Amino acid sequence: MTGTLMRAETLEAGATVARLVARNAEALRALGERLRATPPDVVVTCARGSSDHAAMYGKYLIETLIGVPVASAAPSVVSLFDAPVTTRRALCIAISQSGRSPDLLATVEAHAKAGAEVVALVNDETSPLAEMADTLLALSAGPERSVAATKSCIAAMAGLAALVAAWSGDDALTAAVAALPEQLDRAVALDWSAGVEPLAEAKQMFVIGRGYGFGVAQECALKLKETCQVQAEPFSAAEVRHGPMAIVGEGFPVLALATSDAAGDDVMAVAETFAGRGATVLSAHAGDARANLPALDAHPAVQPILMLASFYGLAEALSRRRGLDPDTPPHLAKVTRTL
Repeated sequence: MTGTLMRAETLEAGATVARLVARNAEALRALGERLRATPPDVVVTCARGSSDHAAMYGKYLIETLIGVPVASAAPSVVSLFDAPVTTRRALCIAISQSGRSPDLLATVEAHAKAGAEVVALVNDETSPLAEMADTLLALSAGPERSVAATKSCIAAMAGLAALVAAWSGDDALTAAVAALPEQLDRAVALDWSAGVEPLAEAKQMFVIGRGYGFGVAQECALKLKETCQVQAEPFSAAEVRHGPMAIVGEGFPVLALATSDAAGDDVMAVAETFAGRGATVLSAHAGDARANLPALDAHPAVQPILMLASFYGLAEALSRRRGLDPDTPPHLAKVTRTL
């Protein structure tokens, strides 16, 4: 225990997800039945920052396990351009810790008026977003005082996994969600300190994921910017093979997050390519001897959540190693209200 709020709140991830699953069990059951009986033609997600990374994770879950296309709403379409929204047979999934940002609320309201069903994953149950939802899935994270969101982001991803499990009726995913609280307790205890010294002087780096792991790669890159002042950029293992890979050479830092599926195999393949160029590669892959960061064996769809819980420990330690305070990054506030 280091005494930072970020570390303390990361350690609460397992208990948070246990509350989330218990509190929302009936709402998830009813929502799953309704979505199976009347499936939407499209899902629209509405979120920013860490919540948007959770939405990206949810996109891959829904598209691979349900088959319904998922699009991310651009809030400025409504809040700045005042453009009309035409939503037929759509599900709008809004994700927010505070549930109070004006552009998010305007976007959700526009989709609701156009006929979309609204599901809100929100931590503040007294917020306007919670009140406008047809189905509220309370993140149940409790107060989160560190500016860097940790347990609330993990809760949002777990909530999306629970939603997709209820919708799809997939027994394996349902069991994986039920096991998440105990596995998160184990994941936050894993030692990723091997990444601290290699990144201690880093100015820029790549974070690589694919499939279920891409949204988590986005979240890790954000936290490295936010808490460690490293210009970390997230890429899929496919996209990085285009223009971005040209700058990867001797000593360039790369964090690779590989799930135990075909997408994870591709992440490890590109990581090996970068290592062959002399890049400094840190990789997590359960059961793979090539990986140098520990990871838990689990359903591939929930492995990224577990890796994220372990990564938050690395980010917190790296921030302190670089002489920074991960709880109070400069120029940032806990709640951001954008128009």
